[in-house]
Amino acid sequence: LHHLQGSFILSISFSVPLRNLLYVYPQSVNFSSRQGSVRNIAVKVQFMAGEDPSQAMPVIFGKSSCAEFYKEAYTQVIYHNKSPEFYEEVKMKIPANLTDNHHLLFTFYHISCQTKQNTPLETPVGYTWIPLMQHGRLRTGSFSLPVSVDKPPPSYSVLTPDVQLPGMKWVDNHKGVFNVEVKAASSVHTQDPHLDKFFTLVYVLEEYSFPYRLKDVIITEANVEAELKASMAALKGALLDTCVRFLHQLMSKLILLIVHPPVIAGQIVNLGRAAFEAMALLVNQIHKNLEGNQDHHGRNNLLSSYIHYCFHLPTTEPISPPAGEATARPTSLLLSRSKSISNSNPDLASTPATPDEEVQRIIGSKGIDRSHSWVNSAYAPGGSRAVLRRNPNSSCELKQASERACNRMSAFIETASILCPPSRQIAKKLLHEELALQWVVSSSTVREASLQQAWFFFQLMVKSMSHHLFLSSRLDMPRRQRFPDRFVDDIAALVCAISADIASRYHKDVELVERLNSSLAFFLNDLLSLLDRGFVFNLVRSYYKQVHLHTAQNPNSLTALRMDFIRIVCSHEHYVTLNLPCATLSPPASPSPSTSSTTSQSSAFSCHVQDQGVVSMFELSVPFRQQHFLSGLLLAELSLILEPDGEGVFFLHKKAISALHSLLCSHDADPRYTDPQVRSHIAQLYLPLIPIVMETLGQLYDFTDPSPQRVRHASVLVDDNDPDNGTISQSVAMAIAGSPLPHSKANHFTLPSVAGRQCSTLSAECSRTLLVCFLWVLKNADAGLLERWISDLSVPQINRLLDLLHLCLSCFEYKGKKALQRINSLTFKKSQDMKARLEEAILGTIGARQEMVRRCRERSPYGGQENVRWRKNVTHWRQNADRVDKTKAEVEQESVVDGNLATEAALIALDTLEVIVKTVVMSELKESVLVGVLRVLLHSMAGNQSALFLQHCFSTQRALVYKFPEMLFEEDTELCADLCLRLLRHCSSSVSSIRSHASSSLYLLMRQNFEIGNNFARVKMQVTMSLSSLVGTSMKFNEEHLRRSLKTILTYAEDDLELRDSPFPEQVQDLVFNLHMILTDTVKMKEHQQDPEMLIDLMYRIAKGYQNSPDLRLTWLQNMAGKHSERGNHAEAAHCLVHSAALVAEYLSMLEDCRYLPIGCVSFQSISSNVLEESAVSDDILSPEEEGICSGKYFSESGLVGLLEQAAASFNMAAMYEAINEVYKILCPIHEANRDFKKLASVHGKLQDAFNKVYNQRMFGTYFRVGLYGCRFGDLDEQEFVYKEPSITKLAEISHRLEEFYSERFGDDVVVIIKDSNPVDKNKLDPNKAYLQITYVEPFFDTYELKERITYFDKNYNLRTFMYCTPFTLDGRAHGDLHEQYKRKTILTTSHAFPYIKTRINVIHKEEIVLMPMEVAIEDMQKKTQELAFATHQDPADPKMLQMVLQGCVGTTVNQGPLEVAQVFLSEIPEDPKLFRHHNKLRLCFKDFSKRCEDALRKNKSLIGPDQKEYHRELERNYTKLREALFPLINRKIPQLYRPLNSLSRSSFRRVEC
Repeated sequence: LHHLQGSFILSISFSVPLRNLLYVYPQSVNFSSRQGSVRNIAVKVQFMAGEDPSQAMPVIFGKSSCAEFYKEAYTQVIYHNKSPEFYEEVKMKIPANLTDNHHLLFTFYHISCQTKQNTPLETPVGYTWIPLMQHGRLRTGSFSLPVSVDKPPPSYSVLTPDVQLPGMKWVDNHKGVFNVEVKAASSVHTQDPHLDKFFTLVYVLEEYSFPYRLKDVIITEANVEAELKASMAALKGALLDTCVRFLHQLMSKLILLIVHPPVIAGQIVNLGRAAFEAMALLVNQIHKNLEGNQDHHGRNNLLSSYIHYCFHLPTTEPISPPAGEATARPTSLLLSRSKSISNSNPDLASTPATPDEEVQRIIGSKGIDRSHSWVNSAYAPGGSRAVLRRNPNSSCELKQASERACNRMSAFIETASILCPPSRQIAKKLLHEELALQWVVSSSTVREASLQQAWFFFQLMVKSMSHHLFLSSRLDMPRRQRFPDRFVDDIAALVCAISADIASRYHKDVELVERLNSSLAFFLNDLLSLLDRGFVFNLVRSYYKQVHLHTAQNPNSLTALRMDFIRIVCSHEHYVTLNLPCATLSPPASPSPSTSSTTSQSSAFSCHVQDQGVVSMFELSVPFRQQHFLSGLLLAELSLILEPDGEGVFFLHKKAISALHSLLCSHDADPRYTDPQVRSHIAQLYLPLIPIVMETLGQLYDFTDPSPQRVRHASVLVDDNDPDNGTISQSVAMAIAGSPLPHSKANHFTLPSVAGRQCSTLSAECSRTLLVCFLWVLKNADAGLLERWISDLSVPQINRLLDLLHLCLSCFEYKGKKALQRINSLTFKKSQDMKARLEEAILGTIGARQEMVRRCRERSPYGGQENVRWRKNVTHWRQNADRVDKTKAEVEQESVVDGNLATEAALIALDTLEVIVKTVVMSELKESVLVGVLRVLLHSMAGNQSALFLQHCFSTQRALVYKFPEMLFEEDTELCADLCLRLLRHCSSSVSSIRSHASSSLYLLMRQNFEIGNNFARVKMQVTMSLSSLVGTSMKFNEEHLRRSLKTILTYAEDDLELRDSPFPEQVQDLVFNLHMILTDTVKMKEHQQDPEMLIDLMYRIAKGYQNSPDLRLTWLQNMAGKHSERGNHAEAAHCLVHSAALVAEYLSMLEDCRYLPIGCVSFQSISSNVLEESAVSDDILSPEEEGICSGKYFSESGLVGLLEQAAASFNMAAMYEAINEVYKILCPIHEANRDFKKLASVHGKLQDAFNKVYNQRMFGTYFRVGLYGCRFGDLDEQEFVYKEPSITKLAEISHRLEEFYSERFGDDVVVIIKDSNPVDKNKLDPNKAYLQITYVEPFFDTYELKERITYFDKNYNLRTFMYCTPFTLDGRAHGDLHEQYKRKTILTTSHAFPYIKTRINVIHKEEIVLMPMEVAIEDMQKKTQELAFATHQDPADPKMLQMVLQGCVGTTVNQGPLEVAQVFLSEIPEDPKLFRHHNKLRLCFKDFSKRCEDALRKNKSLIGPDQKEYHRELERNYTKLREALFPLINRKIPQLYRPLNSLSRSSFRRVEC
């Protein structure tokens, strides 16, 4: 084994370090039967290279603090024990090249513990040994050895102690008395019998050392092949860890047997099949048992590292048998005598006469020999899976086959003239050819194993092919001549067979099929660099044919496989060149220059771009798919998956779009394709993507809609004039795959026949990625091609393209750093991935085992324990796994990228808009397209855009307005309004360049409008309205910057020489003055931004100032409604909308007389009495017919309906359901006149819901009087307001709120709260302080009003009068005795009724009523009586409430209350006649009170249970006492009030009665 071991050492240097250690463990010895003094026993261990004592080798490791190596090692001495046990370990570093003489020698000593004369310290008492090599194997394990009393005889080392040697004395009659264990840790010795036998047989063949003894078998030339095949078959029984340690050597030897089949006795021993089978089973076994050691493609790291680092084609020839061997075969006869004894090629069995005849037979029988590989195979010619082959069935074809044989001859016998002497010919094969052949003809277990690990054999073949081309200098040859035709045929058959396996087994073994699919794709990707491009494309076609045959059963699963396949194939480094983007495109030289070589003979795919029509370049037409094969396949798959009628699910969408996206990313980052002209050619490969995405518009995520609705619904109907409305169907994909099925012409896109049709939807992530791809193609495509294509589109199609650009702008709008910090991208991705996995699991495209393997590969920082819940030390990590806080630098970088992407997307959209305008400018239908262009432009100006983009955007906008002014000034007014709003917004920008451009655009807009009609009333009105809207709604509005912009506009007007003599400059000056006034109000609004009442008052004042300008007043009313809604004041927001509707109705009635429309504000009086202030009756009211007046979208019937519906919705949120009815009374006649029964049904449904909610428990506002005193309040000094606060607001709450607010504004020591409600004397106040007087008030109604205000809603709606009471006495105290207690009632009247368009209203009238003590008593008793009556008649009855009220009226602790009142005021008749009626009224009140108490007691008796009877009797006793005490007081009448009526006439009595 010397040569074998040497080769092992050489090979090991490639992979693992040399390690050759031996561990010896002496265990026990039994010398009980040994005669003599053997009691203190020690064992000496030596490693011997021979039998001479001097041959002990220094290989034993020393202990610490000793020498490194020793020649001997001793066990410890066991005192007085003839059967000691040892616990020693002896470690040895043994040499690599062991011989039969190397052995372990054990010497046993008796150690003398007492030193005596003539007595040695150590006395040998026994010897034994272990030969280390036996039959070529290292001996290890446990041994029970006999011990010799005498020294071993000569030549003992080659024998074992078990052999009974003559003349030797043994302890215990040659029994095993010494137990020892030997272990090895070696990278040289396999210690596995199967591997040892295989390596030994390979060594025998290489050395040609016959005969050779292997254990009990003599290896000769006759049996070596059978033994070698048996040893290869037995490799599957070898220990796995041993196979892993010696994997590289094992694989190299198997490959050597395939590449250099041995020649034995003049015969070629073909071991290819056996070696392939052994290799397949070995690779599969390693992969299965090392599942955790795999990369993300499922490839075992050990196997892939072997291919990458260790594998190379053998360049040295095997040693031939020497001339002096017993066979005595002359070298010249090696070939002539060789014949195949392998079962792989039985047709080469006959012995040829001459070498020339043999070679000619091999060449001539090429077809016959190879046909054996198809026997019993479905791939045989004519079989069910036959592949087209070149079968020489005629003399002409036979001749061609003979001519081709020079390329194929290496598969059998090749003259190695380079590396070997000319006189010697040696059998040699090519590994890739043999692998392909054996794989195709393999069956059963071997085929299954090879399929399981197809990636390994594919990579092995590719590397073998590459090495072969390099070593044989074939890289410069034409690709079709690099490899023999038969090998190419085998590749085709192999791909066809594996494709059929993928298609037929995908539902049985998902994991295998996915791995096989990826492996095949990577293989074809590699072949594109080695073989003819057309041939590889035919292989791709073959794959698609097989897969399409099974698509109908489970389309989603196979579509996912196809998608993975094409994604991998398209990842080739020369993908662009392979697609033939144009004939003149010449990227830099590549490692395989023949990719674009004319010698590749692929003319069918190399047609010129100029030969195609523009339309066919933008659709997946047959010419497009022929020239751009791979990109055509990819786009066809994408189109099929995105079909509206298809069953595309989330994970398919993601796969298809991600594949395209990664390709475009690689193009964009590739330094070879930086030239714009080159990129335009690359973009031609993806032009059909534009119509595909346009067709998908209805399925994309709606980035413009903030509501949860995700899908954009296309609003465009089918163009009836378009003859091609067919979608890219499955038949087109079949045609792509080479199917003979007929296919229909694929149009650019189809428009949905029904607007808003529900389709399969794309997620936000997929939509965004798809739009990125769309924009990349638009950016890099040739502008001329785009123009010619757009010119052929219909108007609906162009509008759809504009909608797509609109969506792109919304999708990529810059969100800012704060938004990026809030986005948790990791959680988003995780949720999307989980959704995809869930769908895969549901659809059966993922298995449990595969999921487990995937989790094993995704190792966490804590190893494989990621999902172990009981590991407390990683709990914190698990909790934070879904959220990763980004660093400041990461957020900064992300914001820069996001901003650049937003700018890039907007600029691409802008360029496309200019191309569209340039294309349609001469068209008759340009108006509708240009309006759409302007809308997209305005949308881009509305977002957060960079200064760079806005400069270009403003330039485009100015050119558009200059060329097509009729769009703004003659057509839709909304465009003009939107444009003015956008320009004004940018006029207030903090960036000076943006302000400059926006100012110039706004000035040119005014000028253009003036030149058309010598008046720019429309722009003037729209600018004023826009500024009002901007001021009312924008929080980032900068007043100072806008003033600068207005000054710039004024300067433009003054310096405009052409219009200096016209009224234009003066009109501009008036407009700028008005805008400055609005800005002044804005400053005040900003000052009071934190004071909601003052802010609304200011907005109210501005709206009041626009009483004569309906558009502006409407704008400010809507601003107020928005502010109220933000604060949750829905009733006030509803009234703002009602006022808006009343204003619109007022002017609509002036424009036209429609019976079903409201006649003006009067129609709204039932909703609110405040609405009459919207009446247009003053002299300075503008006529709605004037230019620019009532031009907004709300001054129409639909606008009025919209306002009323919004008002009804706000009333509903405010729980004022009765008001909804009044709103719909105005709305229903309009719907009835329009016969809009759907809306009528909706209205009545809402009314039903509202009426059902009327009886729910509701609480409306709480009201407080607030008086402001002090010069610090400015205009509000000595003003009194009634504030409306949310329901259940306490006095302390509003006091705290106002005190805190004004303290922040004026200072903590300045604000003083006046605690009482008495009239305030300003002369007694500190002028440097601000005083607040806050009093709770209640709505006040006269007696006649209460008859109409019946319900709770009636008593809380349209409120103008409020009341609060103040107790006082004549001597200045607030409270006194009953006979001196007065009360002041203060009645406040507000300017408008609550609820109103603001939450605080001025008090315009105050009235005070002073009640005398007796009147106060009357009110108190009436109140108690009412409480009793309510508690008694409450339905359902409330016993607790009733008893509580009763206790307060008749209880012993409180009965002094009513009784004391009676005793104070009724004990004596008053002297003042004016008090007679009050006395009598109080007496009657007590009568009524007594009656109510009696009723309440009776009611309580019917409600109580047995446990409360005693309590009830106590109440009755108390009531009896009270009644008895009151009886004399309430029955005393005043005589003066009861005079007889005889003096009155009958007629007068009748008058009194009337």
